[in-house]
Amino acid sequence: MISSVGLEHYLDRVGVTGSNPVSPTMRKKIFLIPIITLGIIFIILGLRWMLVDEPWMLDRVANEERLNMTFEKLFSEEINDTLPGYLKQIYRFFGLWVSIIGLFILSFSKEKFIENKAFAKNLLICIGTMVFSAQVLAYVYIPSSPFIYLGWGSILLFLVSVWGYRRLS
Repeated sequence: MISSVGLEHYLDRVGVTGSNPVSPTMRKKIFLIPIITLGIIFIILGLRWMLVDEPWMLDRVANEERLNMTFEKLFSEEINDTLPGYLKQIYRFFGLWVSIIGLFILSFSKEKFIENKAFAKNLLICIGTMVFSAQVLAYVYIPSSPFIYLGWGSILLFLVSVWGYRRLS
């Protein structure tokens, strides 16, 4: 009679092929957590643009580079007396839209929605289009903006979600 004690001990130490596969819950988290993070980032950015007294100053260096003059010089001209109010209005609307996009992303980043792979795919298409096109526009119009780094972070989060999507079964 041959004992299997040594064999069982050996298998316990080295494991078996295919052990510890990623659970369905973990795959969903790999898909959802980066998307939820993006939604929160967009809400915070939008609120910041809506609440800061001079929102154009959040990206001062890039804006002044784009204008080819300082804001002090721009606002010193009598014809531009109402420009700060106009810029504030434009940035408030921009901030509102960015926050709403974040709310939409959060609203549709639920497990019950991503169980439908077609829905998850459409969510990724929309978010991907947004983050990649925003990054391209940032490089074209405001290449010295610190928001470029935030754009790369957004793209990285998006790509993690794409990887998570591919692992969903």
